[in-house]
Formats: sequence, structure tokens, C-alpha cells
Amino acid sequence: MASDTPNIDIEPVGVVIVAAGRGERAGSGPLPKQYRKVGGKPILRRTVDAFLSIEQVGTIVIVIHPDDRHLFDDAMEGIADRVSAVDGAASRQGSVLAGLQALRQAPPGKVLIHDAARPFVDPDLVLRTISAIGERQAALPSVPVSDTLKKGSETGLIVETVARENLFAAQTPQGFPFWPIHAAHLKAQRAGRMDFTDDAAIAEWANIPVKLVQGSPENIKLTWEKDIELADRRLSPSIQFPDVRTGNGYDVHSFEAGDHVWLGGVEIPHNKKLSGHSDADVALHALTDALLATCSEGDIGTHFPPSDPQWRGAASRIFVEHAARVVRDNGGRISNADITLICEAPKIGPHREAMTAAVAHMLGIEQHRVSVKATTNERLGFIGREEGIAAIATATVIYPGELPE
Repeated sequence: MASDTPNIDIEPVGVVIVAAGRGERAGSGPLPKQYRKVGGKPILRRTVDAFLSIEQVGTIVIVIHPDDRHLFDDAMEGIADRVSAVDGAASRQGSVLAGLQALRQAPPGKVLIHDAARPFVDPDLVLRTISAIGERQAALPSVPVSDTLKKGSETGLIVETVARENLFAAQTPQGFPFWPIHAAHLKAQRAGRMDFTDDAAIAEWANIPVKLVQGSPENIKLTWEKDIELADRRLSPSIQFPDVRTGNGYDVHSFEAGDHVWLGGVEIPHNKKLSGHSDADVALHALTDALLATCSEGDIGTHFPPSDPQWRGAASRIFVEHAARVVRDNGGRISNADITLICEAPKIGPHREAMTAAVAHMLGIEQHRVSVKATTNERLGFIGREEGIAAIATATVIYPGELPE
């Protein structure tokens, strides 16, 4: 499936949003689920707003239940002139046909059909779908199935495990050339076929090719009560807490004969060097552990075992850059890095700016988000005797989601 959003023309695309259901699976609340609020706004309004923000979208027809006219009017306050409503039918399939019939007065070349209960659809997904629609080709946003699939029997026992290769979960909006999908819906109605679960299935039945396009894990359908509760938490600033995590790292290396030390990614002339399997940059080793700690990915020895000869003499920036990639692969955004060096010598002050610049470059963040400082051990212990250097590092990373309750 294509992943890049292509350039497409500005020909207006019609949209049918299906909002006539009762939403029984979402609980027995006072309102149908499409009119329940998440983040202070009705679900249907959020869905409509998502399409109104897209330049290529023309006429929007919303198919509603006849009993919901007052709810619809309230939800569309301020944008009523930009949408129209038609009454739906007893089934989703019948409601879609009603929406398509409403578009016949000024038929678009392409039409999108979308579930009202998918308020997190994003413009890139919509544009990918529009671009994939052809004169005789439909477009279906989808995501690969990641769960293991089991086929069960009537007795509740597993019959077999279903291979998930080439299996996809369908999403909406599903895109079609207008007249072919309109004709397919009419044909299905006349044939008494009202058992299709989505519009792509009707297209397949009518021999309209359907092209898969990249969907989005964020484009969830709010089906159950819990889905709506989670969506409300996601969109309600008053109860949402960012998942900010802090990791700490500590490292120490002893001195040996030499003429320089590596600290914070900077080579500093000195009458000794630090002993270690790599370049023994104690500051970067501590920072590597701090980064990995924010996503429970072990420590530097887990990823770069000292017993592995390939790391002999290696530049420690490799370790930090790897840890930063691990953080980002887990969805994290590095907010701050703080390193404290504990040593009697060499003097850190003259090299502090070079260190902060080097670390910022390794992490891919602004230099003002990096702090490097130093202190002595007041001539106490092995550090006070100038037998080695220690470092403490703290990393702050923001991850997606929110704090657990």
C-alpha cells in the first residue's frame, strides 16, 4: 500500500457520512453515540469538522435517523449551511443509498462514504483515498491485521489458526467513482442483497476493483462504551496527563596512562586517559543508560556487551545515537538531557559549550535542551585522589498516551 500522500486535483469530492444508527453496542445512554460528546464536542461534529478542513471536499450529505433532527441541528450549530441532512433507512446499506441518491442532483465524480463514529480520521488518509479512486476503481483505507486470528466452532473451541498474511482491517472513508457505486447499490437493493457489511463489499460484488491504501491506527471506530470513554479522555485537557518519563544513568571509569580523555563527545587534552572497552566516555555512557531507562530497554551492556570485541575503542556517540533511536522507535520525544561530571581534573568549564553542542547533535534536539555541568569530590575518595571520573545523567522523554490511573 502507498504510504505517501500524493498531489491530487481540486475537483470537489462528495461525502456521505452515515449517522442514522442507534449505536446499541455503545451502551444505553440518553443519546445515540454519534451525538455523545468527546472532549466537549459531539462525535458527529468532530467527524464533520475533519472533512470540512479538506479543500478537495465538496458537498457533504449526512444521513440521520428521522428522530434525531433536533440533535443534528444542535451538533451542526455554526456550520449548518455547509452540510445537508437526509433521513436514513433501517439498515446501514439503505442509509448509504439514501445519501447517494441525495448527491444525484449535482453528482460528483468521486464520493467518500464514512462512518460518523470515526472522528479521528486525518486529512492525509482522506487525500490518499481520494487519489486512489479511478474511473472504475474504488479505494479502501486499511491497516494490516497484527493480532493472531483464530477460527472457532459453535462449541467455543478453536478449529484452526488463520494465517494473517495479506489480511487487512477495513476502515472508512471508502472512496468510489460516484456512478458505479450508485449503480452497485441500486443493483444490490433490487437483488434483495442487504447483507453487505461495508460499501467495498458491494463494490467487489459488482466487479468494481478495490485498491488498498494505507489507513491509520488512529482512525478507530467508536463502537463500545469504553471506546467513547477513552476518546473523551484523549480529548479532554482537564483530565489528560502527558506521559513524561525520567531516566537516570551512572557510570565511572578509572584513569590509565594517556594524553587525553573523551567527555561528552569532546576530546580533551589531559595527562591521563580513561580506561574502558570503548573510548570510555563516562558522560555518554551514563546518558545512554538514562535514555534506555525511559522505555525499559535495559542498559548499555544489554545493547553493547563489553565482551564483544567490535566495541573496542568505539566512539561512545554510537551508543547515545542508538539509545535515541530506541527511544524514538518506542514513540518517545526527547525533551531534556542533563549530565553532571564528578572529577578533580580536567577542568570542564572551557569545554562545556562544545559538549552541549555535541550531545544535542547526537540526540537531534536543540542545544538549550542539554545541560553539562561539573563538580569536584572535595578531594575525597578515588575521585578526590584523581584515580577516575564519575558521571550522572538524567534524560526526560515524553511518550504518547497518558498516565495510567
